[in-house]
Amino acid sequence: MIESQHEELFGEPKRSAAPMVLAGVAALLITGLVFTGYTLLRKRHAEDSGSLSTPVQPVAAQKPKALVIVDEALLKDGQTTIGGIVRNTSSEKLDGLSVELELRRRKDATTETRLVPLAPAALDPQQEGRYVLQLKASDYSSARLLGLKAGPTLEALAYTTAAGQKRPPERFEPKTVIVGKAPSKGGEFLNSPDKPARIP
Repeated sequence: MIESQHEELFGEPKRSAAPMVLAGVAALLITGLVFTGYTLLRKRHAEDSGSLSTPVQPVAAQKPKALVIVDEALLKDGQTTIGGIVRNTSSEKLDGLSVELELRRRKDATTETRLVPLAPAALDPQQEGRYVLQLKASDYSSARLLGLKAGPTLEALAYTTAAGQKRPPERFEPKTVIVGKAPSKGGEFLNSPDKPARIP
């Protein structure tokens, strides 16, 4: 009798599978709710941001409205002249045109951006305007075309480029250098056994 009571006191209690099944179902339900909520919030955010922002077509995908002709830089009297021509190739009038250039400093290779206005700044279809920028040759090492801007908001316009005027070949003034001959003394050697001279 004692043994039977002992076995009953230390016997393992029977586990029920119901709590584990309920916990698993609850975990799946909570995960599904969180995922559904995240999906709905993401969709709503995409709709809100899409309705607020107007679709902007990238400049590269737009039809070119102008042709920018870039002349080679001209060096003269310590000055570098950068210039070219902009031709309106669209069927509309373009106002407030300026060319955006990136200039690289010779001293520390840093870059800066300059807007160079066109003259005239407004171009009718097929009309041309010129841009010119003069810099000290000792200050800048190179210049690069970055873009074409229009209007007071500096809207970026699509454009194509072409090479313009070549730099004229540099002309060097011929200089005649006359080297005088040392007077010779009838074919005498400068250094002979009779008249030894020290060679430095």
